[in-house]
Amino acid sequence: MKEVKIITIVGARPQFIKAAMVSRAIIKCRQSGYCNIEEKILHTGQHYDANMSSIFFDDLNIPSPTWQLQSDYTSHAQMTAHMLVEIERILTDEHPDYVLVYGDTNSTLSGALAAAKLHIPVVHVEAGLRSFNKQMPEEINRVLTDHMADILFCPTFAAVQNLKNENITGHIYHVGDVMYDAALSFGKLAEKTSVIIPSLQLTPKQFYLCTVHRAENTDNRERLTGIIRAMIEIATPDYPVILPLHPRTRNCFEKYQLSEWIHQNPGLKLIDPLNYLDMVMLEKQAATIFTDSGGIQKEAYFHRTPCITLREETEWVETIGAGWNQLAGYQTANILSCLNRQIPKRDIGEYGDGHASDKIVEHFH
Repeated sequence: MKEVKIITIVGARPQFIKAAMVSRAIIKCRQSGYCNIEEKILHTGQHYDANMSSIFFDDLNIPSPTWQLQSDYTSHAQMTAHMLVEIERILTDEHPDYVLVYGDTNSTLSGALAAAKLHIPVVHVEAGLRSFNKQMPEEINRVLTDHMADILFCPTFAAVQNLKNENITGHIYHVGDVMYDAALSFGKLAEKTSVIIPSLQLTPKQFYLCTVHRAENTDNRERLTGIIRAMIEIATPDYPVILPLHPRTRNCFEKYQLSEWIHQNPGLKLIDPLNYLDMVMLEKQAATIFTDSGGIQKEAYFHRTPCITLREETEWVETIGAGWNQLAGYQTANILSCLNRQIPKRDIGEYGDGHASDKIVEHFH
């Protein structure tokens, strides 16, 4: 049986979760004798905060990275350039059969570009997603990566169609969503191990969860103020809003002098970034989630928690059509209107049956 050598490139919180599931599937496949895949992990260091990086490898039991880069740069250009140089050096030394990248971050683009230039086949997990908003860095990253990829694993039917519409020539497969695999696997573990609900003195289904981290929101005073004003309107001491603070968001609160205003409202509770299992518990037990995160929109559906997205568009159009998600943007009145709206809900079948990771690994047998 021929050995297949894969280098997986990760650097940001959602990628660690996805990589955990595929790495588990690779290990299971190898131990069962069905394949001979050697996987090495390259961590770009894009997220360097412990709660958003190294702790994931412990919580999710991901194999430790073979390479750990440092990518603490202030601009997209600096970060991408640094990662591209370092990744190219490693790939030149290692000569892998495939480079596996996830999602839509600078790490994704750098890994795909370095591999494509070296004529190493690029495998893109979570391919084909489109928000059609090129003001988002993530949209640029995912479009370019898809056009460089040789194998494209799509989580949804819409993603497959997007690739066909763009005349993508790689091998395209609908396998379902590896994040659904993770939700099933780690949701039960979170219930057994997480103590975040009692530690924050919360009552299940009697609090809201809010996450804000995208530059389009955090780097715009009007948008961030509109979102926070809505959270203050919603929050009460008996029905609080829990807001785990991304480092960028915390800095912008200080920059825009919003911190004192927030602290005067006891119903809005700011907390530090959480490990994945604690975040899962909050998602499962929240009454509603407010977020500008793509991944959390899906996780909200996986845990059957209504979601209000603090953007004007989403790449996860299925969640809108199924009634689990609403687009509110940043204006306070729109956010409050979405919260008060009752929408019929239905299941979404195309995210798969919890075995997307196994289907991905089967392609390397």
